Amino acid sequence: MRPGPKNQITDVPGLRVGNAEDASLRSGVTVLTADRPFVAAVHVMGGSPGTRETDLLAPDRMVQDVDALFLAGGSAFGLDAGQGVMQGLRDAGRGFAVGPVRVPIVPGAIVFDLLNGGDKDWTQSPYPALGRRAFDTAAPDFALGTAGAGFGAMTGTLKGGLGSASCVLPSGLTVGALVVVNALGQATVGETPHFWAAPWEEEAEFGGLGPAPIAPQDAPLPRKRLGEATTIAIVATDATLTKAQAQRMAVAAHDGMARALVPSHTPLDGDLVFSVATGAKPLQDPLTDSFQLGHAAATCLARAIARAVWLARSEPGDLQPSWQSRFGRG
Repeated sequence: MRPGPKNQITDVPGLRVGNAEDASLRSGVTVLTADRPFVAAVHVMGGSPGTRETDLLAPDRMVQDVDALFLAGGSAFGLDAGQGVMQGLRDAGRGFAVGPVRVPIVPGAIVFDLLNGGDKDWTQSPYPALGRRAFDTAAPDFALGTAGAGFGAMTGTLKGGLGSASCVLPSGLTVGALVVVNALGQATVGETPHFWAAPWEEEAEFGGLGPAPIAPQDAPLPRKRLGEATTIAIVATDATLTKAQAQRMAVAAHDGMARALVPSHTPLDGDLVFSVATGAKPLQDPLTDSFQLGHAAATCLARAIARAVWLARSEPGDLQPSWQSRFGRG
């Protein structure tokens, strides 16, 4: 497998990503959309998730396609971002047809960033406007690190952020990942600059330091309080998948989260993965292709998590150091 040209989820043809953030709020929204509806599914493994419209993504539900997905800060307040995305889609004439009416289907998930030093004393929720702005600016190229829903993200020790990565399989299928890293656990090994995801790194995309020389043996202790953490992600492919097949890809992708964040999937996290299939390329070998799609989704997600932390930049008022500032790389 090799990375796609951008090494981002938008290497999957037709996908676009938009970011919107508020520096004083220290929060933001990230939206993934496309020119036409796509198959989507979800798998939740964290103990404290915050979601919108995820029940309808189950394989036995009537709606087969969605118009956009969003990732947001703001805890439960951030779910309001979906309203802004819905309005943008409605203005574009998009949505699930119910007679003469179209209802945009916009599932999403949130991370907790309410205690990161930002000004949260608003009188009106800022998230609908952030959602609309993220939708309106969606494009093939987008910022990573301290951007969008990852603007105010933190991990157990370092600033988190927004990450993405991609790969192209021997079959020609493309897989990409997009992630907001706001984890209870760590993306780096102990007090070292080495990333847990190092064995899967491609082309020094997060520093090329290689694996840590030794892994800590002590049992980890939580460095955040109940509900303050969550890593939320989207994995995508241009393959033609059913909702059930897409859900299996989301399940497999969680392996990448476990590889890159230690610990992950805790009772204090709301860890979840959405999966997206645009349907541009039929599976040529359903068994082998499905097997490789799951592996690629996990690998891309692990790499995207490390990139999120590696690309995060320092901002005035940070409560945690960025990887770059702590380890003297900028």
